[in-house]
Amino acid sequence: MAACTCHPSRPRSRRKPSGRSRPTWKPAARSDVTREPLAARTVRRQDMTEKRTHLDRRQVLAGLLPLLAGVPVLAQAQTELSDLAKIRASGVLKVAVYKDNAPFSDGPTNDVKGLDVSIATALARQLGLKLALLPFDAGENMNDDLRNMVWRGHYLGYGPADVMLQVPGDRYLMARNRQVLILAPYMRQSLVLAYDTRRIADVSSPEDLKGLQLAAERGAGATSALMGYSGGLLRAQVGIHNTGTQAVQAMLDGKAVAAYVTRAQAESVLSRAEAQPGQYRLTPLALSGIPDTGWPVGMAIKAENKELGLALESALQSIRGSGELLAIFKQHGMTLTAP
Repeated sequence: MAACTCHPSRPRSRRKPSGRSRPTWKPAARSDVTREPLAARTVRRQDMTEKRTHLDRRQVLAGLLPLLAGVPVLAQAQTELSDLAKIRASGVLKVAVYKDNAPFSDGPTNDVKGLDVSIATALARQLGLKLALLPFDAGENMNDDLRNMVWRGHYLGYGPADVMLQVPGDRYLMARNRQVLILAPYMRQSLVLAYDTRRIADVSSPEDLKGLQLAAERGAGATSALMGYSGGLLRAQVGIHNTGTQAVQAMLDGKAVAAYVTRAQAESVLSRAEAQPGQYRLTPLALSGIPDTGWPVGMAIKAENKELGLALESALQSIRGSGELLAIFKQHGMTLTAP
């Protein structure tokens, strides 16, 4: 058997004893101070951490306050500037006008004409913008029209426009529609009786019309007032027409002696009629619920678009001062009355 050739192990250093294994170790003397319980130490650490956290948060907020204070003002300024800035960036002023509303806006959708169209064209030019018309069908009431064409848009996706024309300046209408601003009146509407002097010499009261064929516009408040006068005294004599201009035309065609319509409707039709001077007259008619002095007509925009409102008022003032507004009214055969 072979001899073992194992090498002797290297000598290893001895590990120094420590702790309780040291020969010189003695237990520490007890302190007279009672050691703080673990639970109390934990609560105290949490309190210190919360204080540091609270302090850090207060310091951060203190540093941010000067910046945060300016945010609402800046955001408000951006909102006030954004309405007109966006319109100018697009290069287009979108104007809502009624369909089938002669003499203000009438004709095919791609070729609408009338007083409001001419005024919209002049306003857009003053603002350095192109005009885009948004003709629309009248809703059930004015509140629907303002909602669909000014502040929200139609549920079918049509609108809203930047501005809507032919809006009555009525304080009750304004109160019911806080989302819009009604401003920049450009005319005054009033109701008149247009009559043929060859068939009736003079009209001083509704009783003078008894027994005569009359014409009025379908769905108009003026028509309701005429038919409801004195318990329906004239109801059977009133012929209903789709528009006020058609009612006036019925008088020209001899189908009615008189037509109860707006002054603008009567003037626009009569200006094109081949008639002898004094053949047709316009006179107010005292009826319940009809304002004697008429009502102002202006524009409507979103309530927050105040910068656009100022620009429109300035543009209207410019075309009024230059005489262009008067020329537009004359072009359409109408009288410009102070709003």
